[in-house]
Amino acid sequence: MITVIGITADNLVHTDIDLDATDLSAYKWIWADFNEPSPSEVKYLEKTFHFHPLAIEDCLQILQRPKLDYYDDYTFYVTHHVREEGRDLFKEELDFFVSEKLIVTFQLAHSKEVAYVQKQLLTQHNAENWDPYFIFYRILDQIVDNYFPLIHDIEDRLAQLEEDNLNKTTAAFIPELMESRHLLLGLMQTVNPMRDLLYRMLNSQHLEGVRKRRSYFSDIHDDLLKVSEMITSNREVTTDMRDSYLSLNSHQTNNVMKVLTIITSIFSPLTLIAGIYGMNFEHMPELTWKYGYFLAIGLMFGIGLAMYRWFKKNGWF
Repeated sequence: MITVIGITADNLVHTDIDLDATDLSAYKWIWADFNEPSPSEVKYLEKTFHFHPLAIEDCLQILQRPKLDYYDDYTFYVTHHVREEGRDLFKEELDFFVSEKLIVTFQLAHSKEVAYVQKQLLTQHNAENWDPYFIFYRILDQIVDNYFPLIHDIEDRLAQLEEDNLNKTTAAFIPELMESRHLLLGLMQTVNPMRDLLYRMLNSQHLEGVRKRRSYFSDIHDDLLKVSEMITSNREVTTDMRDSYLSLNSHQTNNVMKVLTIITSIFSPLTLIAGIYGMNFEHMPELTWKYGYFLAIGLMFGIGLAMYRWFKKNGWF
């Protein structure tokens, strides 16, 4: 679907513009949104707007790295936003063609950020303060703002996981922790290229629209820096949690092994005594002695008790 919004010279908002039947030059500026377009709708990028074939090709290729390309009358931007489904995050591409009198948004997968800004623009009785680069700013701002709830959700998962780690087995704890690390890695692979893109935009000498609103785009860059630091910090937390859990698990295993070793050590001499007097030789004086059995039992009990007290004294128990 293609949605076209035109702003008149009087800053009025016109909707439902037909690309085939309308003279776009009659408007002060135009916003055309290609939302999951069909192949026939994609052709308008070249037929009506005369965009470069390489830029159109980048739109149709899935998940290009965030970037900007300069052309004669416009600038082409590739950005990423994140879509959440249940406990999974999916990275989607959102492309922009921006000039002083035109902004075209191209989304192969629906973007709630674009829909949100569209709704805001359509509620304006007077769009005097709006222009293509302001639309561009508002969408980028929404994309970045939507990163924060995702990170806060992961932080809540990690806090709950750390609280319950003593009650979880390794088979349950490690997969949940690795899932959180995987989500953070996915966010990092989205946020860091976006941060680099904003840095390049802020330091470009060719983007007059960005320079006019430098403080706005600089605020987005600051938010991306903050998001990047939060992701790095939480990945370090997951590493610490993993190492602490494995160390605690190893300590508990060592304690169990120590107890089993002590028990084995105590019973070894008892087993030796029982083995000696369990042999069926004919001439063993103790076997016919009246108190032989009680002496053997007493000896084993004494050795066991002495070894237990020795282990206890040395702090092994």
